[in-house]
Amino acid sequence: MININITKKLHAKKSSMELDIQLQIKQGSFVALYGKSGSGKTTMLRVLAGLEDAQGEIEVDGETWLNSSTSLAPQKRNIGFVFQDYALFSNMSVEQNLLFVKADKKLSKKLLEMTQLDSLKDRMPNTLSGGQQQRVALCRAMMREPKLLLMDEPLSALDPSMRNKLQTDILNFHKEFQTTTIMVSHDPSEIYKLCEHVVVLEDGKIINEGTPKEVLLKTRGSQKFSLEGKLLDIIKVDVIYVAVVSIGQQIVEVVVSESEINTLVVGENVTVSTKAFAPTLTRIMNF
Repeated sequence: MININITKKLHAKKSSMELDIQLQIKQGSFVALYGKSGSGKTTMLRVLAGLEDAQGEIEVDGETWLNSSTSLAPQKRNIGFVFQDYALFSNMSVEQNLLFVKADKKLSKKLLEMTQLDSLKDRMPNTLSGGQQQRVALCRAMMREPKLLLMDEPLSALDPSMRNKLQTDILNFHKEFQTTTIMVSHDPSEIYKLCEHVVVLEDGKIINEGTPKEVLLKTRGSQKFSLEGKLLDIIKVDVIYVAVVSIGQQIVEVVVSESEINTLVVGENVTVSTKAFAPTLTRIMNF
């Protein structure tokens, strides 16, 4: 069990807030930290890693990492950390990057085979694709066989196809090594695929937590589905009004009533939902 009870003053350009977290995480679970930018997610990871100081207590499986008299150094905390950028040693080969952490060729071979990188072990990082480099970074983090794996938006710079492959690698590592994993992500589909528990942060505080379905499913009552987007425009066509909404990478048009447009403001976020509608799913063919 990981027990976290920490506070830390955070300073932004125009304001300040306090990170104030009380949280228990089961050993071996996969947890997502979710919320808007600036809510304290990355700071929380860095405090857990010992890269930033804080007040309070952190206890991991009965071992004290932080209290009023102790702050365990990062290298003494059994963690792996995967950053948004790859942070690989450019003057070392793929295999050397792993062995720098721990001189265990058997483990490095296993990790590279699990991620289909074994044939690239002698390559230098700058000759690899972004997805390959992030897989190397993931393998390097696992070389310590960490008790706690921390990931700060590790897949945000990758295309959807590569993200899907890396998600599978992450899940395989999590299950194989039975590590406790905490990941910062803004991608609901990624969280739903990987995580058992979601913790939502806002202004440094936990405002919601639960399973991905409990936290992320945006339907109410008899709604069949609900999607969030940004209102781009409202156009009058003959006697009806059409709202133009951006949802993810798609632009959709929604018919709205005259009474509804009085409550809508172009540029704000909106929810598109439906009740009397039976959606169909069609596979998108990739060529």
